[in-house]
Amino acid sequence: MSHSRSSPQYSHGHESAVLASHAARTAANSAAYLLPFLEPGMRVLDVGFGPATITLDLAEAVAPGEVVGVENTDAPFETARQNAAARGDERTAFVRGDALNLPFADDTFDVTHAHQVLQHLTDPVRALREMARVTRRGGQLAVRDADYLATHWFPELPELEHWRQTYRQIARSNRAEPDAGRHLRAWARAAGLHNVTISSSNWCYATTEACRGWGESQANRVGGPTFRAQAKAQGVGPDAVDAMVAAWRAWGAHPDATYVIPNVELLARV
Repeated sequence: MSHSRSSPQYSHGHESAVLASHAARTAANSAAYLLPFLEPGMRVLDVGFGPATITLDLAEAVAPGEVVGVENTDAPFETARQNAAARGDERTAFVRGDALNLPFADDTFDVTHAHQVLQHLTDPVRALREMARVTRRGGQLAVRDADYLATHWFPELPELEHWRQTYRQIARSNRAEPDAGRHLRAWARAAGLHNVTISSSNWCYATTEACRGWGESQANRVGGPTFRAQAKAQGVGPDAVDAMVAAWRAWGAHPDATYVIPNVELLARV
């Protein structure tokens, strides 16, 4: 997903390779912890909708209820609307707004959801307070974020470790937290959320098709202009980035390739 945020730069950028990667996310593989709490007729806010694949799944889960997606940049809107049209979804609304100053009244939504958003924000605690503000009393606030430092893979190619180190430096230079998953409980407490449940789940790539697809996706993202420009600002030159790109493709083609991204999930009753 793309991410509504107040940050100097969204670390992933909005190139086609990024949106294509995010489009593989569904409510089943990215919001399963929330699905049991959804009911028909609910009103849901999705903060940082990106290509809207999760957003539109949530809309199906609460139909005939309403889902509103919010983004702070124009880049994902066309893709989101195309995906909605392809499903025949005319209910879901996509609006411009900032996660740190949501353009909605208090107590507007039954559920407020954000997937892979807090890791890109300059003030995730404020974002949680805003999400709680627009959620009605008794409603659910739901957040899921990855932890880059805990991500692991095989074979352990050194160029991929260099990629991770570089990405974490980039994110921190953007005043963001790439290891957000481990911080969710602390951020929730700082935001004044008390009725909180923490869980975790993984994305795991461990089939020939999945690894080849993830390796190619990552190679395209790392080789794109957004990563290259930000890596250069961190002192990482084009030859090193080219080596990362080649390593992603080599990893994806390896017969024993495995890649695991741990995610931490937060459910808070407002």
